[in-house]
Amino acid sequence: MYVTKSPAETVPAPQRTLRAALSDPTLKILASAILVSTVGRGIFLTLTVLYFNRFVGLSAMEIAVILSVSSGVGVATSYVGGRLADRFSARRLLVGMVAVQGLAIASYTFAGNFSTAVVIACITVGVDRGANATRSAIIARAFEGPNRVNARAVLRTVTNVGIALGGMIAGLALLAGTAAAFRGMMISAGVVYILSALHLRRLPGRVDAPRHDPSNPAPKRGISPFRDRRYILLTVLSGIFGMQFGLAEMGVPLWISQDTSAPDVLISVVLVINTACVVLLQVPLSRGTEQPRRAGKIVLVGGLLMAIACALYAMAGGVPAVAAIILLCSAALLHSLAEILSQAGAWGLSFELANPLQAGAYQGMFGMGSALGAMLAPLVVTATVVEHGTLGWAILGAVFVASAAGVALIARKATTTAVPA
Repeated sequence: MYVTKSPAETVPAPQRTLRAALSDPTLKILASAILVSTVGRGIFLTLTVLYFNRFVGLSAMEIAVILSVSSGVGVATSYVGGRLADRFSARRLLVGMVAVQGLAIASYTFAGNFSTAVVIACITVGVDRGANATRSAIIARAFEGPNRVNARAVLRTVTNVGIALGGMIAGLALLAGTAAAFRGMMISAGVVYILSALHLRRLPGRVDAPRHDPSNPAPKRGISPFRDRRYILLTVLSGIFGMQFGLAEMGVPLWISQDTSAPDVLISVVLVINTACVVLLQVPLSRGTEQPRRAGKIVLVGGLLMAIACALYAMAGGVPAVAAIILLCSAALLHSLAEILSQAGAWGLSFELANPLQAGAYQGMFGMGSALGAMLAPLVVTATVVEHGTLGWAILGAVFVASAAGVALIARKATTTAVPA
């Protein structure tokens, strides 16, 4: 291994609270940078679609095309970002990508037509996916064993806090309701990204890939992720389960507003439930997932909870308002727990089943699965829940259980070391 132990490794697992985890200098730099950038991301996510629709004049179909095309670009750049992190300085690469992303977000204010919006969206999403893969490679090198998953859990917790804060700040532009307010807030979001990029320059040199000495023979790199069938299957199955994010973003809001008697404000309540669960439970429920078999069992539990959540969502259709509210809130709670568990297990397996000599390439491939799931989710959710209601929920529940069971089977067959030769 080319990493050194972090201070967090000396802390017993039960005491690794969020505060204790942030005592690690590397994780503290990553977390503080992500907190700043995700405030900008929360602003961006809250305002972009409305800005395109109200002030650029794009139709709902044009906006959907923009989202799908840019997500497709993100599938490719996920691997590219990870691959580059194996060849160049991951620190400098991440700094550059986050800065470019900030410039791209600010440039949304210059998008006056569909074509320009597509180009800017492809740059923004493409660089974002590449940066995510690079960040995962950095985590793989900077930490060992349980501290890798713990770092991912901490960063995801911080991400949710930052996005929530950004969403509240964006409310000022929504209250103003003017194009100038939207543009000013989006430019501010871009500036915030650039500020977070400057903070990332403090990352230590050990997060970079080992330098190759020209005087020595080229070191063995081990198996490529594209030849590792087990890792490819893990990536695909995790990407399929990852469609639950698209379900939460698109399917659940549409179901609540169109097919239940619950008030539309419940959409916000569901979002609050999810955010609170992630902030409170992601770190403690992620412990132990550096062990492949435990990670597989946790993913399977997440799949079963997701299937029950789908059943509760379906039952909320056609019942009185009070019953619908109870069913939807219960479903949202189980959905959030399923999301937390599935992410924790997938992170553990993505690190432990990867070739450590090609950390960037493997994490880049795993990111491709997430990007592919994000790209397909709107189509799948529309073809199931939106078009077929209860039957669609049943199909989705079966898909989630099947993908989780596949991940659990991979984990069960994995060796203790779980590193390809």
